[in-house]
Amino acid sequence: MNKLESMAMFVRVVERGSFSAVADEMRLSGTMVGLHIKSLEEHLGVRLLNRTTRRQSLTDFGHEYYQSCRRILADIKDSESLASALHQNPRGKLRVGCPVSFGAHALSPATAQFLTTWPDMTVDLVLNDKAIDMAEEGFDVLIKIGELEHVNSLVARPLAAYRSIVCASPAYIERAGKPLTPEELSQHRCLGFAHPVAGSEWTLLRGGRSVKVPVNIAMAVNNGEALRSAALNGLGIIMQPEVLLAEDVRQGRLIPLLSEYQPLVKPVHIMTFADRQQLPKIRFYVDFLLQHFRKSLCLPSLL
Repeated sequence: MNKLESMAMFVRVVERGSFSAVADEMRLSGTMVGLHIKSLEEHLGVRLLNRTTRRQSLTDFGHEYYQSCRRILADIKDSESLASALHQNPRGKLRVGCPVSFGAHALSPATAQFLTTWPDMTVDLVLNDKAIDMAEEGFDVLIKIGELEHVNSLVARPLAAYRSIVCASPAYIERAGKPLTPEELSQHRCLGFAHPVAGSEWTLLRGGRSVKVPVNIAMAVNNGEALRSAALNGLGIIMQPEVLLAEDVRQGRLIPLLSEYQPLVKPVHIMTFADRQQLPKIRFYVDFLLQHFRKSLCLPSLL
């Protein structure tokens, strides 16, 4: 007899409580149901059910085997559903985690375009600059900025690099002048992301060589939008991602500085679980983001 059919029959017998109930459900004879159970017991060499004329009960091994059969049959069903789902359009809810600045200025508008194309989808977009545990917090997709550590069961797909720019408002430049070298930053009021180490110095690149310069942080904030607002109000020089400052630069509200020097470029990855990445809602969304951010994460105005 087919072993999987016999396992499924055994599970139904346990859940329905009798051979006759399963026989009626499956439109089989009670004898045939009994043969499936007997076949399993002979194959395993262990009794699964204690049977009397009035009742039946699981043996100790039968109880453990029942749980195993349920998991095996559920896994098979999930695998078959996944194979079928490959040919379906995406639908359902997607939970996505992302850092604040990238999420607000790049991922949110891109996701809006995606949802216009696939109206049966909904997205729960959670913006947070703290470290996120995908499994613990129930995320389907995570945008990770920076070097990867402990990927484990996750799949990482690279997006375009995450670039930053150094700039200040016209009012600040008129008042304090432009720094012409990185070393001159120490003579200016700078605005930095609150960090015990990285906040006190900035790293810039020129010709493949890095320069670390101390900076005078007039205001430290743990939020890019707050730093942008302070820079627009002429408080000081800012070094933040292009996705956050692109429109301000295009409109002339902020002026790029030290154009020969570039801040460190950070890698960006889309993280998904290896065993769920082919689900339509995840696969379609990831493919859309890979195409949307194929060349740059920045707004077209700065390309």
